Parts: sequence; structure tokens; C-alpha cells
Amino acid sequence: MRNLLSAMLLTALPLFGFGAEKLAVGAALPAVTVNDQDGKPVDLAKEGAKGYLLVYFYPKAKTGGCTKQGCSLRDGWADLQKAGVQVLGVSTDGEKLQKEFKEEQKFPFRLLADKDKKVTEAFGVKNITGLFASRTAFLFKDGTCVYADHKGHTSDQAQVVLEFLKSANK
Repeated sequence: MRNLLSAMLLTALPLFGFGAEKLAVGAALPAVTVNDQDGKPVDLAKEGAKGYLLVYFYPKAKTGGCTKQGCSLRDGWADLQKAGVQVLGVSTDGEKLQKEFKEEQKFPFRLLADKDKKVTEAFGVKNITGLFASRTAFLFKDGTCVYADHKGHTSDQAQVVLEFLKSANK
């Protein structure tokens, strides 16, 4: 009975965001492909092979904190572009909801529909109650992680990234 309970617990841990190892600074950008809001496949390793790529995760499109996080990046877009940063947003929402969210908020970057949780699992991002990605962000330079934000920034996500870049380039 004890072994059965242990096995059940270990099987259920990923549903609650435990067991997946978080991507660390120095790690390679995971080679995973998922569709964007328009149904077009995006190969993350290819996207981030050269230059800076920010991959940020949010729990649910069209919700308060997630909208603030995305709008921070939208509003900081000009400065992020000057710094050479491209952006990809990721949640476990489907393509249709991602498209609506992108259009309503006028995001200049693509949103990835990670319904099968391939991206969240590859990055070691917790899936809250097995359904929603936890708020996390990773910055890559030439395919290598140079910054990981596990604090869940919302309205200051762009500023946090820009401050990191400023301090890293001193």
C-alpha cells in the first residue's frame, strides 16, 4: 500500500508543478516547437539562436496580471527593440484565445499556444494545478540563458529586463 501511494504521489507531482527542473542561467534554449496565435509553428531554438530572445510565461490570457505583464512589454517595446530583444509570450491557452489577446492588447510580439505543455515542461515552468503556466521569464543571448526571472513580475516586466541588460553590459 505504501509503495502504491508513493507511486501515485510521484505521478501526480508534475500536475502541481513539482518535479520539473527549472531552466537555469547558462542552459541552452530548449529545442521545442509550438504554434503561435496564428497557427504557425515556432521553433524556439531557431528563434533564439542569434541575439536576445525573451520568453515569458503567463497563466491565462485576458486576465488582470497577465494583461499587465504583456502591456509592460508592449509599452517597453521600443526600448526592448533598441536593445535587440525579441519577445515571445507563452501560456497554455489555445490559438484562438491567444490571437484575441494579442489583437485586443495590440501586442507587437507573438504569443505561443502551449496547450500540450511542451514548452512549459521543457523550461521547467510550474503548471499551476496542472492547468496554467506560472509567471516566469527567461532571457537568452545567442541560444544561452543569461537571465531567469522566477519572481513573477507583472507591470514592470520590461523594466526588469532592460535593467538587467543595462547592468550586464557595463
